Amino acid sequence: MTAWSAASEALGGDLCEVTVRNVVRPVVSGTGLRVRLTNALGDRTVHFGHVYVGVPREGPALEPGSNRLVTFSGSPEVRLPPGATALSDPISEAAPQGTSQDVPHTTARNTIARNTIARYTVRGPTPHPGRDPGQTPASDLVRAGRRLAVSVYLRGPGGVLTGRNRATAPAHPPPTLPTGVRETAGVQEAAGVQEAAGMREAAGMREPAGAPSYRSVRGDHAGDESGEAFVEETTVWHWLDALTVVPAEPPVRVVAALGDSITTGVGSRTGHGWPDFLSAGTGLAVVNEGVSGGKVLTAGTGRPAEARLTAEVLTKPGITTVIVQAGINDLGAGARAEDLIAAYRRMAAAARAAGVRLVGGTITPYEGAEYHTASGERARQEVNACLRRGGVFDAVADFDAALRDPAHPARLLPAYDSGDHLHPSTAGHHAMATAVPLPHL
Repeated sequence: MTAWSAASEALGGDLCEVTVRNVVRPVVSGTGLRVRLTNALGDRTVHFGHVYVGVPREGPALEPGSNRLVTFSGSPEVRLPPGATALSDPISEAAPQGTSQDVPHTTARNTIARNTIARYTVRGPTPHPGRDPGQTPASDLVRAGRRLAVSVYLRGPGGVLTGRNRATAPAHPPPTLPTGVRETAGVQEAAGVQEAAGMREAAGMREPAGAPSYRSVRGDHAGDESGEAFVEETTVWHWLDALTVVPAEPPVRVVAALGDSITTGVGSRTGHGWPDFLSAGTGLAVVNEGVSGGKVLTAGTGRPAEARLTAEVLTKPGITTVIVQAGINDLGAGARAEDLIAAYRRMAAAARAAGVRLVGGTITPYEGAEYHTASGERARQEVNACLRRGGVFDAVADFDAALRDPAHPARLLPAYDSGDHLHPSTAGHHAMATAVPLPHL
């Protein structure tokens, strides 16, 4: 089952002989942790020398005894050609050693678009003298809500990086929605939630603050529990596609949020977006597949949302429902309503064929944003009216109704506006979470 995931973007290509430490927050507890790495949008074969998973302590430093080696078909190394994605062996109590393992396209079991998924299996138990008594048990690594650090050593040049930009890993989980907010989503209540979140930040955190990723000085530092070698903070997750586990307490429903920068959480000063608040307030496991600048019909730094649904989201195990929040950037680029609606219908058909429910979000108000136009507003109203009539998605999350100003429906309510008239504030992200129809998830 997918415990954490991220969308893929093609980013800068200047990394060479460096270790990156990706800090993430799983939403499902479990055992048998597997790491899924991707070179889906890369332009050359990348060679990962070592991959480790540990528990963050402070900054890039890890809890002593928590860092565990990840293997791929028993090997501590893996090479991924362009378009390939590799799933590791489950992390065991031992730290087996091995040799470098190539992943040619011809050995992959499943190919979707450019994304080749190589599913590795454990070759058998590796003899070992037993786990160090001071080492964190592998079975205790993954807890929902607690951060993990996935350290990846890049051997040689990396070319175009497949990663996730504008990554966030707040040092504490999002606050749960208080009683009454889900039922009414009132402005006063939501503003109170925003104030309470700020007070919680000021009062101190159970987990220390930290960046979502760190880059090291030259060399292999994946196994280092000290953070001394990691000298650069960055808001990019590098080559990390997903973490999967065998859930500790079934049943667990995993919901994927497929969207643009609003889904990634832009505008929320706490770093938590509406998918985080939805997860915290409902007990659902919500994984974030947002891409900043993402569109439905055309590519940006990542694939179009229509292609991402099939190539990325539906290939991750355990996802039962996908919530689509995308289309506003298409309208800003001049897309026609009928083209968006047709793409939504194709996405719904693809999801149903995979046995997954698709919940569609209405497009949020954006008058005042720099790319707003009168024609774009007419198209937004046409798309939203179609979605509300039904027949496109399995259910609708009316994000538009949740965020709009009743006195000026083309605009965000001031309390829900982060200031750019496009991205919701922290309170606005809370309001979006309350708009998701829980019975349909």
